[in-house]
Amino acid sequence: MPNMDPQKHAMPTQDAEQRIHNFDEVAQGYTLEIAREEAARCLNCKTKPCVSGCPVQVHIPDFIRLITLGDLEGAYQEIAKTNALPAVCGRVCPQENQCEKHCVRGIKAEPVGIGRLERFVADTHNAQGDAAPAAPEKNGHKVAVVGSGPSGLACAGDLARLGYEVTVFEALHRAGGVLVYGIPEFRLPKAIVQREIDTLQALGVKVETNVVIGRTLTVDELMGEYGFEAVFIGSGAGLPKFMNIPGETLKGVYSANEFLTRVNLMRAAQPGSDTPIQHGRNVAVVGGGNVAMDAARCARRLGAEVTVVYRRTREELPARAEEVEHAMEEGIVFNFLTNPTEILGDDQGWVRAIRCLSMELGEPDASGRRRPVEIPGSEHDLPMDAVIMALGTSPNPLIRDTTDGLETQRWGGIIAEDGTGKTSREGVYAGGDAVTGAATVILAMGAGKQAAAAIHRYIQDKAHA
Repeated sequence: MPNMDPQKHAMPTQDAEQRIHNFDEVAQGYTLEIAREEAARCLNCKTKPCVSGCPVQVHIPDFIRLITLGDLEGAYQEIAKTNALPAVCGRVCPQENQCEKHCVRGIKAEPVGIGRLERFVADTHNAQGDAAPAAPEKNGHKVAVVGSGPSGLACAGDLARLGYEVTVFEALHRAGGVLVYGIPEFRLPKAIVQREIDTLQALGVKVETNVVIGRTLTVDELMGEYGFEAVFIGSGAGLPKFMNIPGETLKGVYSANEFLTRVNLMRAAQPGSDTPIQHGRNVAVVGGGNVAMDAARCARRLGAEVTVVYRRTREELPARAEEVEHAMEEGIVFNFLTNPTEILGDDQGWVRAIRCLSMELGEPDASGRRRPVEIPGSEHDLPMDAVIMALGTSPNPLIRDTTDGLETQRWGGIIAEDGTGKTSREGVYAGGDAVTGAATVILAMGAGKQAAAAIHRYIQDKAHA
């Protein structure tokens, strides 16, 4: 019989007063007992509406049913049929807006904790330390993947399983893309990302780091003298946006990308780091998305008093509700309906305050959200000694500017066909944030998987023409 408890089982977490002093993972994961009780809440619907909300089409009721039967390895293998990064997705995917949003249990109560169960199954599998998968027989065809983030890894994994010789080119010194430079350790331990990459390498995927496509090599060279028959561009969206207000060039002003990269990848949080970061005692984070929460929570762990400045209300915050709640538990202050107009500096060129206007919500804008409107005469200063701008990102123009025949949007995103990732350049495919702008890990993975299937059809059609 199904467990008809209206509430999903809470995720055990590290205490807030303890975790603000370390970068250890906050969410502790389900135990076997909790996982089986939560799995029993699934009604195993015949229509499987939850699957329609999953960009990689995980067979959700099937793997949950296997948990109730105690077949945890079977549950993992069921997930792995369509999801190459289950331990990652179980931690960082916004399930509340995807699979869990369509869960029938969510109509009158809370949905099944699908993401928490996925994480439990993946962690259980990984803890067993199973032998790496055997590499499939090669089919004689070569594909290059630009970028080792979620879209690139998903594409590379699917192609490797089909027998392709895949080489992933990563600009940084460590593979993983946004999974290692953007998402903090306390949300996604880097050892988990590395294990997923190790699995792909066991399948035969080659990873070349410190290769900047567009500088070290070009797409034209990859498809020419290097002999790759197709290229997938999954280079992400790493170009930060700013407000273009006075004072943004002062010392102590960071983009969230720089701040998180230095903390997460360059180990700036560790004593004696070669790349220390001047984080300040009073830090303002401008923005309201998941990246803003990550930056704010990192700054808090570096010892700062942190204020998130957001021009709308809490109801409009785009960040996951769980991340906002964790940030508030950790003592981060939220100044809603507040918009910076200037960053003020001291005599040495360091940040000393941000000047803001209070806002109120007016009529809806093109996004459907009520547009923030300035309140006349509400100007005020917030004393700060560091500011982190978390206003979103766009694709770096380097690949666009060095690749013949590659059409892009005016804002920099590569134009690619829905469902295939096909671009205007023959043999070149693209997906993830390089096409859409900053989005979610699972959407990027879905695009990588679709592109892998399209590349397979493209190469096989050419081979048999």
